[in-house]
Amino acid sequence: MHAGFSERDRQHMGRALALAERGATTTHPNPRVGCVIVRDEETVGEGWHEWAGEPHAEIAALRAAGAAARGATAYVTLEPCSHHGRTPPCVNALIEAGVARVVFAIEDPNPRVRGAGAEALRHAGIGVASGLMAQEAADLNAGFFTRMKHGRPWVRLKLAMSLDGRTALANGASRWISSEAAREDVQHWRARSSAVLTGIGTVLADDPRLSVRLPSVRARPPLRVILDTALRTPPTARLLDENGPVWIFTASENAGRRQALEARGARVERLEGAGRPSLPQVLTRLAAAEINELMVEAGATLAGELIRTQLVDELLLYVAPILLGPQGRALVTLPELTELAQSPRFEIIETRPIGVDVRLRLRPVPGDR
Repeated sequence: MHAGFSERDRQHMGRALALAERGATTTHPNPRVGCVIVRDEETVGEGWHEWAGEPHAEIAALRAAGAAARGATAYVTLEPCSHHGRTPPCVNALIEAGVARVVFAIEDPNPRVRGAGAEALRHAGIGVASGLMAQEAADLNAGFFTRMKHGRPWVRLKLAMSLDGRTALANGASRWISSEAAREDVQHWRARSSAVLTGIGTVLADDPRLSVRLPSVRARPPLRVILDTALRTPPTARLLDENGPVWIFTASENAGRRQALEARGARVERLEGAGRPSLPQVLTRLAAAEINELMVEAGATLAGELIRTQLVDELLLYVAPILLGPQGRALVTLPELTELAQSPRFEIIETRPIGVDVRLRLRPVPGDR
């Protein structure tokens, strides 16, 4: 138990985090935030941020609580905002409602406002405590925190392989290694991503849609991003038929190909520099466009390059219970390693059966980046 917090405090914050999770597919580019208002050990109001531009979690919870908010404790998963964005500051609403205490999980990572919300509450005579379930709150908004602190999105690399680490037969046949349940699970991860990125090799080989096909899930269509050095994306590519924006990064100056793709609704951006667009430069551009979580669904070359350059924050790995043999295609392309110490290392943070497959979530070993 965190010093200074009771078990009831933890229960209420856990509830606020569960509420925040309800906005996982809809709050982009804002963080996912939940709020619970408690008075005399009774929950009198709950709320969560649902869509960017709509009321924040605190406002929704205060509306539900009404007059009962006076003298109550508000549990919030992120430091209440103190600035005018698309909506008024939440600290003002908390002060006006007369809450006696605010407990928030973690400080706002935005350097322009960090700490200002807590200071405004204290100045108004409201008790403030923070740090309760901070790691859980940070994990819920890994993309928002990474964008604010490091100027790039959280990069989640999705891969699927056989038991012997192969993605396809030597002749390229790979449909479908993973089960239908695993493919549906991928849809949920796409739905919570701000953008999905792939390489031109995958576009030409598989003609993917990279869309979210979950009628029961409310979600904004993710931005689809293609790394296409020579601008070989066909104007007939299926992902150009889908709802939602497409952004193509290229090194090509071919005006005809560019115009053909722009006529299909794609945004084409040429990045300066020799050769293919640099991955750090692409990530910086995506962060500037307020992309929080980036899901990468690509081939072995791009996947290997992201791992080699230490730009992967999380691996989403589906393992199918089949064997493809040593001639099959490798999971990722990496430079030849001569010592085990050179191997990129990951730790497993979650293991879950998905249909007949197993899904692993892994993150780089701390200090190994």
